[in-house]
Amino acid sequence: MTDDAPAEPASGIDVPADGMPLRLGSLRRRIRRTADLSQRDLAGALGIAASMVAQVETGARDLPATVLARAATLAGLRLGLLDASGREVGGMTPDAVRDRRGRLFPAHLDVRHGDEGWWHGDERYSRTPPWYTFDRGRPLRDGFRQATGTPADHQLPRPGDSPDDRARARRLAAVARQRERRAPRGTERRWGALLVLTCRCPAACDGLLFSDEELSAGRRAVPHVDDCRCRCDIA
Repeated sequence: MTDDAPAEPASGIDVPADGMPLRLGSLRRRIRRTADLSQRDLAGALGIAASMVAQVETGARDLPATVLARAATLAGLRLGLLDASGREVGGMTPDAVRDRRGRLFPAHLDVRHGDEGWWHGDERYSRTPPWYTFDRGRPLRDGFRQATGTPADHQLPRPGDSPDDRARARRLAAVARQRERRAPRGTERRWGALLVLTCRCPAACDGLLFSDEELSAGRRAVPHVDDCRCRCDIA
């Protein structure tokens, strides 16, 4: 059951057309009937005054959601959120990405990686890029939603989300694209009339692309280790 009950009343429950409090009062009466509890019994189980239960059922006052949830549990029921079609909607995941202080991001905003078009300007040279960020301006956020859709939830943290890991992945992807475009010598083979190019460089050659050591001019131009037999042009 839910405070945002469907427009159509449940069978056997009268729903006045002129007020939500009375409709909720009838649902709370349904809780008592299902649980077989008097107003005094329900009040005792919830730790509230019996007069409060009476006022709630007549629409004179309301119950906090936590108390209402406890009352529903006594009847073997539970509260839920329903969409326009009557399907139950779950809460947002507590395992989503968080900011540097361990806080969840604002629920109404969309979270993305910190290096996706946000980290710009001179400050990028003096500040550490965040792993995740969001756009405060609704027009920009709505533009992303129009182009890619509205995410159902905030993203979950995954290995490789750090800016350094993502930058390395982009470099490796660029190297792979270069190898696909360029023709390595001595490694050609044909599949019918189609020329298929392959690279047989050892992994140590890739390490030279991101090496912190001083490289010779030749290795900077075409980085290969001495025992590489492929020697393809990936510069």
